[in-house]
Amino acid sequence: MTATTATTGTTATTATTATTATTATTGTRVRTRHRIVLGFAAGGLTAVLAACGGGGDGDGSTTPTPTPPDRTAETGVTQVNADLADFRVTLSQQTFEPGVYDFVAKNTGGRDHALEIVGPGGENHTETLEPGASATLRVTLRSGTYEVYCPVDGHKDQGMKTEITVGGAEAPVNETPSPGNGY
Repeated sequence: MTATTATTGTTATTATTATTATTATTGTRVRTRHRIVLGFAAGGLTAVLAACGGGGDGDGSTTPTPTPPDRTAETGVTQVNADLADFRVTLSQQTFEPGVYDFVAKNTGGRDHALEIVGPGGENHTETLEPGASATLRVTLRSGTYEVYCPVDGHKDQGMKTEITVGGAEAPVNETPSPGNGY
């Protein structure tokens, strides 16, 4: 609301939040009241902004933004995010070289899931994860092809699988000579 205050020969308009008031006083008292009102308004605005938080994309959603792979957590270990949604596995990277990897499996689906990696480096798996849960699986990948999938209740057969090839894989060599003199 607006308050009109009469002072010694001048009129001042001051923003207030409560009531309209007309006061005949000296200029000092009006300026003091004006500063107090502005101080409360600024403090209230600060409290509202702090309560609302700062981040986000402005649409009010609370979906977290995916984090890029962390390659500096531990020397020589590469982090790969594995999104386990209902009936799909999505990895944060597609190119792999032999080495040590931390697969951070996060269940973003509505059902229980797990992550299993099978290949030349062996068979490794997480425990079963409830929706929203995550686990880290440390795997040493050697050259070759690996199957990455969810081993829970036939999820693999429903499409929850992918395949990765670790660089340096050599094609198998057939050492048995073929009959027909090379034809």
